[in-house]
Amino acid sequence: MSIDSRLLTSLEHNLGPVIMSALRDPDVVEIMLNPDGKIWIEKLGFEMTSVSEMATEKARLILSLVASGLDTVVTPEHPIVEGELPLDGSRFEGLLPPIVSAPSFTIRKKASRVFGLDEYVRTGIMDAALISLFQDALTSRINILVVGGTGSGKTTLVNALIRALADICPADRLLILEDTMELQSKSPNTVFFRTSDHVDMRRLVKVTMRYRPTRIIIGEVRDGAALDLLKAWNTGHPGGIATVHANSAAEGLDRLEELIAEATTAPKQKLISKSVGMVVFIERSPGGRRIAEVLRVTGYDAQTHKYQTEVVFHA
Repeated sequence: MSIDSRLLTSLEHNLGPVIMSALRDPDVVEIMLNPDGKIWIEKLGFEMTSVSEMATEKARLILSLVASGLDTVVTPEHPIVEGELPLDGSRFEGLLPPIVSAPSFTIRKKASRVFGLDEYVRTGIMDAALISLFQDALTSRINILVVGGTGSGKTTLVNALIRALADICPADRLLILEDTMELQSKSPNTVFFRTSDHVDMRRLVKVTMRYRPTRIIIGEVRDGAALDLLKAWNTGHPGGIATVHANSAAEGLDRLEELIAEATTAPKQKLISKSVGMVVFIERSPGGRRIAEVLRVTGYDAQTHKYQTEVVFHA
């Protein structure tokens, strides 16, 4: 048995049956261990639930095993381990004291299956009227900005939109850019790009321009890459999708301004209004996740300094 195999076996054993079962459950989207030892899981369409507990030393060992699988170390001097879970590629974020009171981690699962828009309706996350709205937007090559807070379901929704693209526009060439591999595509002509320590998202966006894209999709826009993306969307490559962190659909446009400001001081509101055609706000509500608002962006009023938008859906 190779060293890698032994590490994976040990990691699976120490994660235990509760977490391993959750990793195999296609409805589970996130697994969390709090410093108090409680394990929480979240399933699509439902609230987080406490399901079990874990001893501190076992949690510490899990962080060490994951760090080894990622060819790094986690110590009090370097208390953060982040990357892809060696078992299945899910996103792993683990912490040690002193930045938390006891070992803790969060596993954002890599989807074992992609939920379709019809399943969003069935689980109550989305109103049935939005299916045709999204299908029309994809067919019309409208650039879609998906907005929400941490854990609101932005990535899962983008996966659903990409799945719809495979049916609506199967001949399109999709270029998908991410920091962590979370998006999936069944479109036959898809190329996945991933940032590295030496190649950031801005560089990747520029690279895609020479890769003959039909559509450019970014898992999450975090920095000045927003400027390069909007330029790409606005110069012959419409029909893209991207996500940003924000607390409302309108604030998503403001967030783009902030990100663009990391790359240039020149005002870019007109570029934003010309490039982004639809903003979809998804939130985590008391009853689970839901698509709360959809805006259509029609322009920017330089006199009032406000985006011109139309609310096409509000929950």
